[in-house]
Amino acid sequence: MLNIYFGDMPDAIYNTNVYFQNTYKDQWITAPMSIDMIKDVDKSDVVSATLIESPVLGSISPKQLSGGVKTLLLIANDKKHIFNASTCGDNCAKWILKMAEKKKVVINLRHLMDFGDEPFKIKVINTNKIVKNMAQLIAEAGEFV
Repeated sequence: MLNIYFGDMPDAIYNTNVYFQNTYKDQWITAPMSIDMIKDVDKSDVVSATLIESPVLGSISPKQLSGGVKTLLLIANDKKHIFNASTCGDNCAKWILKMAEKKKVVINLRHLMDFGDEPFKIKVINTNKIVKNMAQLIAEAGEFV
């Protein structure tokens, strides 16, 4: 299940770009879900653990991926930390939900991410309530963002 803490969270890692650049491992890039996330969010193709083909930037290293993809990769691979997913655009929301289908995912948000029109199950840590759609999420998170 996805668990979200809205607002300031001292334990969260806010600078996901720097953290990613200093901690990622090659196998994170070539995992099947990572390849799919990179293709979907950045419209780029993983050639190898160290080479990605971007339609905008050309040949790039994983360190040049978007902030959203870097944060998604951290959420998927680093179970010890909580990351600020406000570095992600709404195009990352479906991937966060997908990861949360298989394991407990805890993220911090400083804004209201659009998780779409489909039903979902998200626990708002601030209030300890579970919401099942965007209208409920907006009502629950409104006072914190």
